[in-house]
Amino acid sequence: MGILKLRKNKKFSYTPRTYDDKGEGNPYEIKHKFDEYRKTVGANKGIKGKFTDAFDDFKNNPDHQASKRVLIIVGILVLVFLFIIDFDLSIFLPK
Repeated sequence: MGILKLRKNKKFSYTPRTYDDKGEGNPYEIKHKFDEYRKTVGANKGIKGKFTDAFDDFKNNPDHQASKRVLIIVGILVLVFLFIIDFDLSIFLPK
């Protein structure tokens, strides 16, 4: 039992008695809606692996409009944070 290792969740292959699989998969399987489109889900890779996968996914995103929207939202949140901590934005203005 390692101190820093995370314990994996147990998986059970439960099939009810009245369940008849006709090729459509298990209806009791819990899966996210967009798992097949993401690279960041799956085995625990550590924080560095998750960040590199997220940045690669962000760079290779074909939807440029969504990327611009994310950057605008991040910019607005940074400005709100600077406003909350009373940062003086006048240092960026030319004199």
